[in-house]
Amino acid sequence: MPPYDPPLIELKHVSKRFGKLVVLDDLSLSLNRGETTVVIGESGTGKSVMLKHIVGLIRPDEGEVWFDGQRIDQLPERDLVPIRKRMGFLFQMAALFDSLTVGENVAFPLTEHSKFDQAKIDEIASEKLRMVGLDGLQERRPGQISGGQKKRVALARAIALDPEVVFYDEPTTGLDPVRADVINELILKLKRELSVTSLVVTHDMVSAFKVGDRVVMLDRGKIIADHKPDWFKTCDDPRVRRFVDGKAGPEDLEALEND
Repeated sequence: MPPYDPPLIELKHVSKRFGKLVVLDDLSLSLNRGETTVVIGESGTGKSVMLKHIVGLIRPDEGEVWFDGQRIDQLPERDLVPIRKRMGFLFQMAALFDSLTVGENVAFPLTEHSKFDQAKIDEIASEKLRMVGLDGLQERRPGQISGGQKKRVALARAIALDPEVVFYDEPTTGLDPVRADVINELILKLKRELSVTSLVVTHDMVSAFKVGDRVVMLDRGKIIADHKPDWFKTCDDPRVRRFVDGKAGPEDLEALEND
């Protein structure tokens, strides 16, 4: 029997409320090393709040958050810094610094958190841009490149410190199908070449089916499905079916009729 390889990330019975609104409800989830886990669900089901718990931006009201065998939800901010260096984050809207060039954006984590000299930083930034197919655009500003290129620059920045895990928050939002598929291919490439663990939050089922080793669906702060992607193609649970097929539910249609 092979030795047990514990999960890289674990949420154990995590609950979170904002006022009377329950966003996460006794949620438990483990992320295995080297796997790509896709999290789907309607807006407001707790996907982004779950991500913020993992990176320590939000503390749970109840439950525990673990990273690589260490409980992190009770750590002071200074102790979270070295843990966050092991994580990369691709934000939904790319979140590039408009005042910096493409090269400076990618180099930013290295400038802030490494002791490399400028020549080494520039070399690494070029290497990461090459991985996303954008080497040569170092001197351009974010306003001079397309939306798809901005996402790729942001991804190069996310992997600048060679993270063990990369979080993707709606990585294909706002992109046409071709540009969206470029992002999907990059997610697969990074898994293949860097062996990163990935967590992808998305509404894009084409992306979910292409990149996911596993798909988890949230509904009202709870996990209602956790399976291989193919399971979702034939599942007859109406909540899953409506989301996967992109169809309004009876309550939505009733609200329209009564409007």
